[in-house]
Amino acid sequence: MIKRRLNFNGRMSDSSTTTISSKEEEIDWEMRPGGMLVQKRSDNSDIPAPNLRIRVAYGAVRYEMSVNSQATFGELKKLLTAETDLHPREQRLIFRGKERENGEYLDMCGVKDRSKVILIEDPSSKERRIIEMRRNAKIQSAHRAISAVSMEIDKLVEQVSAIEKSIANGNKAPEVQITTLTEMLMRQAVKLDCISADGDASALKILQGKRVQKCVETLDVLKVSNAKIKPVVVTTKWETFDTAPPPTTTSHWEFFD
Repeated sequence: MIKRRLNFNGRMSDSSTTTISSKEEEIDWEMRPGGMLVQKRSDNSDIPAPNLRIRVAYGAVRYEMSVNSQATFGELKKLLTAETDLHPREQRLIFRGKERENGEYLDMCGVKDRSKVILIEDPSSKERRIIEMRRNAKIQSAHRAISAVSMEIDKLVEQVSAIEKSIANGNKAPEVQITTLTEMLMRQAVKLDCISADGDASALKILQGKRVQKCVETLDVLKVSNAKIKPVVVTTKWETFDTAPPPTTTSHWEFFD
């Protein structure tokens, strides 16, 4: 902070070297953003600064903001975030044909009641937002694809569990059933490999891949165990009945003379 004394002629002189018998007034000066030397604001809190109604144009949309006259353009950007969903770093404020810095004060730049400020989205921020939207869409698509594969894997896991219980109880399972299940699981593994995933979707993809691998390994073990089970031979005992010889019948013929 730089201190100067103002004499009755309006001239400024160093307070350490000038002694004036007339009335003197001490003024504090401060450096504003951009190198501007201005009079320091009064710290008197008894006189609140008035609010301004500022019209902000953002494309075809118009906003009317109420903001303190001694606020900065950076503070105005924070208020606009709630209206536009644009982060302050994504905003560029134009007043009187010039882009204003965050540290510049509204009243010092000549902003008055009903003044018009133009808001535009920073081009680089807009490009980053488009890239982020595409990335999110890609992640959502991957989530849907992985979810569909997961549902198919759930069904196959149930079938593997059923075969495992059957073999554990000593029942021999058809070998073709084990082979078919293994092939169906491998098809799901191929589907997972074709899904491009990032972030959380990538973790889900890896998890489903491990489920498939575990089921295939289980079927390999069951195939060996199933081969050791001897098939149960079912024999049917047939009951035979002895048939009695047919009765002999004699016919008595009566002869008439």
